[in-house]
Amino acid sequence: MNDFSKIARKTTIILFLAQSLASAGFIAAATLNSILGAKLGGGPAWAGVPSAVYLLGGAFAASAWGYLMDVIGRRNGIAMGLAFGVVGTGLVIYSINHGLLIGFLVGMLLMGVANSAIMLGRFAAAEVNPPGNRGAAISTVVLGGTFGSIFGPLIVGPAGTLVKTFGMDELSGAYAASFILFGLAAVLVFVTLRPDPRDVGREVAKLYPEANSDGPARSVWVILRQPAALAALMAMVFGQVVMVAVMVITSLHMKDHNHMLTDISSVIAAHTFGMYAFSVISGRLADKWGRPQVILTGAVVLVLSCVTAPLSPDVLPLAVSLFLLGLGWNFCFVGGSTLLADQLSPSERARTQGTNDLFVGLASAAGSLSAGIIFASLGYALVAVIGTGLALIPGLLSIRLLMNKSHRVVV
Repeated sequence: MNDFSKIARKTTIILFLAQSLASAGFIAAATLNSILGAKLGGGPAWAGVPSAVYLLGGAFAASAWGYLMDVIGRRNGIAMGLAFGVVGTGLVIYSINHGLLIGFLVGMLLMGVANSAIMLGRFAAAEVNPPGNRGAAISTVVLGGTFGSIFGPLIVGPAGTLVKTFGMDELSGAYAASFILFGLAAVLVFVTLRPDPRDVGREVAKLYPEANSDGPARSVWVILRQPAALAALMAMVFGQVVMVAVMVITSLHMKDHNHMLTDISSVIAAHTFGMYAFSVISGRLADKWGRPQVILTGAVVLVLSCVTAPLSPDVLPLAVSLFLLGLGWNFCFVGGSTLLADQLSPSERARTQGTNDLFVGLASAAGSLSAGIIFASLGYALVAVIGTGLALIPGLLSIRLLMNKSHRVVV
């Protein structure tokens, strides 16, 4: 067991480092996506298209990655995904410097495919750990996003200045940095993530007599109809919808109230800090306190955020509300990821988790696209009101779990 503990720690650290590098690349690129969409598309109507393509590409790739990683392993799957990111950013760089909209969008699609692969790393960390440590393992990997949220935006300016010295468009600088970061992460995973978490997870499962992994593997749809798995899925899906919808539209809401870009970036920074900085706490609470309790807490915090966000357009109140929005998302995401991992035997893990991330990715795209439509026609307050209603869903499902005690743990 001691050997497995060492492998689990090593695996979790490697996946944390890979997530840190990749998230810095994704967030650096995301800073410029809307600007480039409008520039290459010829008008502001194209501003949201690159992010939508990126999100949809990631959503539809997630399920495929889940099935593929059962065949080729987690190490090869994550490294291959990051390689797609390298190719995608290379295509984006070329397209920016040659004014090619289609090439830019294809590159964004490949970057979305890469993101869906690296996001499945949180489940790879979970499966090499015993049930009592799964929450902490998942939250440690998610914590890698903190690195990206801090350093990603800081890369944009210096990278743009650097590529200008080579005669390139300065807007391609962030993607050049992402190209390097994805490459480093791919090499890190491919060289050091040994033994494969898939194989370690199968061995860890044998250590527990209560393991329920000898029967035939259930279909994804049978699994997701179970109350605990459904609650886990809904926590991640609706937490994602609420977070993306309110976050995306807050910048435009602040711009309409004549806030400077520095004020807007400060509010978004508070939001991303809430999303990632408390991952270790949420993961350990999931292990010690319980998965449904953490999801319920996240839902309550999301409701509080949505209720307070429209009350004032000033910077400080919005920063607090958006911080709470990120924190509530984190509790729903980490608690839901851990609860889902508990429900799956080794043969069910990757494909079910990939399907879960398909729904989460579709939720991101839906939240991003619908928020703009609702805001344009009915205003910021209604976006928040709808978010409040959606945030109640995972809360109610977690209460049902707590009342029925209908969640099990499979190792």
